Amino acid sequence: MPTGILYVIATPIGNLEDLSFRAVALLKEMDLIVCEDTRRSIRLLNHHGIGRRLESYHEFNEAEKAGRLARRLGSGLRVALISDAGTPTISDPGYRLVRACRQLGIPVLPVPGPSAAMAALSVSGLPTDEFVFVGFLPARLKARRKKLESLKGIALTMVFYESARRIRSSLTDMLEVFGNREVLVAREMTKLHEAHLFGRIDDVFPDVTERGEFVIVVDGAEEAIKEATDLSELSRGDLLKLAATRLGIGKRQLYELLYRKPSSDDG
Repeated sequence: MPTGILYVIATPIGNLEDLSFRAVALLKEMDLIVCEDTRRSIRLLNHHGIGRRLESYHEFNEAEKAGRLARRLGSGLRVALISDAGTPTISDPGYRLVRACRQLGIPVLPVPGPSAAMAALSVSGLPTDEFVFVGFLPARLKARRKKLESLKGIALTMVFYESARRIRSSLTDMLEVFGNREVLVAREMTKLHEAHLFGRIDDVFPDVTERGEFVIVVDGAEEAIKEATDLSELSRGDLLKLAATRLGIGKRQLYELLYRKPSSDDG
């Protein structure tokens, strides 16, 4: 029985010339290209002379169409999954289709390329050996603050996506929860009005305009603590974390040692 292949193909995040040669060649050979918005994707395909059939596949029909598409792939169809911009499944639809194909034993191959998170991280000037991709924060204030609180102690660089409507609110919440850490705020990457703002949160905030799409790269907790010049400015939790880092033990273990009840053996 013939088996198809699903290609997960990264597309430009702004500049149409960022589509790779391999991606163009494969897209021209596909039986079907599934995408978020056919009106948006057709501009990319026309730009590169790709005349293949398009079918919509987005967050509102993903649950319904994933299984059906996977079964069509099982009959030998060659399908490309693309998103409006960047790498599919990364804060974009596609996870259910990939999973359905995996469960049916259908090959799934990546065609790597543009990613807004990787692009911003690469020019952030912040540590890149380890990082956490968070994606979009919750829209509601209470949920957003709760999410940020859960990330406050992470000693890794963090990467967020944000919309123009909530960029200033999210930066305000980051300042209150994380403290005045170093950030890169990248707007409209690879597009005509691309802009990068680097510095402490309160330094870049006045220059943030509420237009376009944003990636925020935020310094991790450990690096922020290491760079602190005045220990009196650190919270008790941050002081404990700094001490634990210097001693090479866990914060919880240090806390237990500091606040343990004296025993008879202590004299």
